[in-house]
Order: sequence, then structure tokens, then C-alpha cells
Amino acid sequence: MSSPGSRQAQCAAGTVSCDEIKFEPQSVEGPKGLTSCSGGVGRFAELDDNGKPWRATSVSGTVDFTWTFTARHATKNYEYFLNGRKIADIDGAGRQPAPTVKHSVNLGGVSGRQTLLAVWNIADTPMAFYSCVDLQIGGGATAPPTTQPTTPKPPTSQPTTPKPPTTQPTTPKPPTNTQAPPASGAEWKPNTAYPAGAEVTFKGARYRIIQRHTSLTGWEPPATPALWQKL
Repeated sequence: MSSPGSRQAQCAAGTVSCDEIKFEPQSVEGPKGLTSCSGGVGRFAELDDNGKPWRATSVSGTVDFTWTFTARHATKNYEYFLNGRKIADIDGAGRQPAPTVKHSVNLGGVSGRQTLLAVWNIADTPMAFYSCVDLQIGGGATAPPTTQPTTPKPPTSQPTTPKPPTTQPTTPKPPTNTQAPPASGAEWKPNTAYPAGAEVTFKGARYRIIQRHTSLTGWEPPATPALWQKL
């Protein structure tokens, strides 16, 4: 979700200080039917943290939401939720979307500071992509109220911990991002950073990865066709 900016988009842009998700904002993927901002991915759990100083966008009662895709998967539908209630369900017709897609969604008379969950359900896999967007409905400041970030996480300590941004984020990242990529056609392994286009072998079959991804146990190539294309 690029507009209004989702939580992972704010992390990627440096609007909010974040950990691993800032490097993979397009990768909040999990099984269909979840209700979490992180899509159930443990290393992206900070997206579920309402205590972080997420920037809220001031909007009216109807909002134009824009999706920007790095991988244009065939789409079942798009769902929008507020306070656990579905407020919009837009059919994707099983087709590949355009590079950007815009939906005009009525928020159903809700007002004030709200977090909206947007879900992109893929047509040909059991997976979905999750985005949470913070809104100030009916006007107000674009930044979150000062009492929200300062109570659970004082802004004086949160930003200064990862400062400077060029040193703190890169401290935990080199083990996965600076290592040499696996040789093309090597056996698939979990906990390995694969660049887009990398090829692996798994149980005698060859696969090519569609987008950058750090492999996980349970997400082997045959189980994640949204990530791995069989050759």
C-alpha cells in the first residue's frame, strides 16, 4: 500500500525507525484469513506494535487507496477492515493487476484515529499480502497523538537507539544481506537470502525465485509458488 503510506512503506522510507521490514516492505505475506499487520511473520512483528510512532494520514470519510506492486500476482480480491469489520471487498477476477491499482473506499462513518487493515488475496495460492494503514479520519494532525508514542515507547529513546541510521540497521543485517548469494542451481536451504532471479534445486526439481526473499522452514519452493517458479 503506497498511498496512504502503509506501516511497512513508512519503515522503508525511514519515516519510522524499523528493523528487518525496512529492507523487505513488499514481503508481508502469510496465509489467507489472518488479521495482523505482520501477516503472522515473526520477524515483522513490529508492524503490530501500536506503540510505535506511526504517521497517520488525515482523510475524509471516503479514501482512495493505491497499491503499488513489485510482483503482479493473479488476484482473487482485495479486502479492507476497520475495527475487525469488513468495509470493502473488491473482486480481482483472478487476473494479474496493473502495476498500480486504486480503490475508493467508504469508511462507513467511522471517525478519529484508526488503523485500517488492507488484504490482497492471491488467486492461485493460499497466500495473501497484508498492509496496515494509520488514518486520522475527519481531519486532525498527520502525526500520531503525542500521548500514544510517548507512553509505551518514549520518542527520545526510540529514534536515538538506531541512530545513525547507516550504522544501527546494518549491524544485524550483514549476516543475511552481505553474504555471497548461493551458487546458481545449488540445493535450497532455509534461512538463506536469495536475490530475485536466483535458481535452486529442491528434491531434484529446479526453481527460480520471483522476488528477493529470505528462505524459511515451511516455505519450501513447492509450497510457495508465489515466490518460486518451477523451471
